[in-house]
Amino acid sequence: MNKNSICSYMAAAAAVVAFGSAHGQAIPVSDDVVRLGVLTDLSGLNSDFAGKGSVEAVKLAIEDMGGSVAGKKIDVIYADHLNKADVASATARKWLDTEGVDMITDLVSSPTSLAVVDVGRQKRKITMVTGGYSSRLTNEDCSPYNVHYQIDTVALANTPRLLTERGAKSWYFVTADYAFGRSMEKDATAMIEAAGGKVVGSVYPPFNNTDFSSYMLQAQSSGAQMIALANAGGDMINSVKAANEFGLTLSDKQSVMAMAFLLTDVHALGLDMAQNLYTIEGFYWDSNEETRKFAQRFFDRMNKMPSAIQAATYSSALTYLKAVEAAGTDDAQTVMEQMKSAPINDIYATNGKIREDGRLLKDLYVVQVKTPAESKKAWDYYHIRATVPAAEAFQPLSQSTCSYLKKDAA
Repeated sequence: MNKNSICSYMAAAAAVVAFGSAHGQAIPVSDDVVRLGVLTDLSGLNSDFAGKGSVEAVKLAIEDMGGSVAGKKIDVIYADHLNKADVASATARKWLDTEGVDMITDLVSSPTSLAVVDVGRQKRKITMVTGGYSSRLTNEDCSPYNVHYQIDTVALANTPRLLTERGAKSWYFVTADYAFGRSMEKDATAMIEAAGGKVVGSVYPPFNNTDFSSYMLQAQSSGAQMIALANAGGDMINSVKAANEFGLTLSDKQSVMAMAFLLTDVHALGLDMAQNLYTIEGFYWDSNEETRKFAQRFFDRMNKMPSAIQAATYSSALTYLKAVEAAGTDDAQTVMEQMKSAPINDIYATNGKIREDGRLLKDLYVVQVKTPAESKKAWDYYHIRATVPAAEAFQPLSQSTCSYLKKDAA
């Protein structure tokens, strides 16, 4: 074969590859394995509702795919980000650069999720945030390679909106002093004011605080009808304990609402202390027969029922793997297009849809913690009081500040 023929052959081959990519034909799976990375909190205050449970949730998803996808083995690796953005970022870079990770999920806490989503954007690799709540993930810090899979701070504000509409007109915030807490208070305040309410004050305890007594006294002295806890994990637990100590959880003049409350928080506090609190959830294990079956599998491994974050992590892995199977490739852009084109139906979402900005749209649930007398079995903690339809639960696409969206998006 002469030099001109070789050049022509190579050009033709390149054209075929380019044509195949442009028209959705499968690019082979890279390095003959589909590798998922679970970057989570394995040792800190978020480990109970994420951590090892999130790792096991991904393993359950892999089992449900039969251990392989597109004819290739599925692998999972995991690491502790220590709730530090720099550790999370460095780990993600190492995984994507040298360890063949195709998708990173969990990313509990807003600082770590924002850091890793930025790395994914730079490396053009998929991230699926199930543990970070900041609405910045689909606004100013959005990425065409990210899916925000769990509740965000806009969605969390639906409970204040509903309670304001039902008569709670004055509010006081006890807010975590980092991106998650600040975003949650900002989004909730907008909802409260739109519903005719008013925020009369706020206080910002430091992250991982142990004594909330002085902050609860400030909240109590404000006279606000509703005290909103815009925090999570250990901070949430300690603030509810302090509220209980000062009689706020049983007061007929002031009430406490836990904005980012999870099933594991109820379990840690006990029904005596957590009873009657309202919150919003994306998943409850005792919702239907399918959720109960999944929860039992999870319980057999972890000796506890799954939190909404762990259920979302399972679903994110399953959704990603199904998209790889359908596309026949782990090419990030192709897989993202596939995920956005197909409805999601599993234990976490019914007719869920990943929107153009990466926001997963699904129904949410306003729940109330049962009293000890109402609970009939282990982990029987919630009344589902209302369903918030997906179309109402999240920020409209038209209001997004995501830079890569079309200007005329509606």
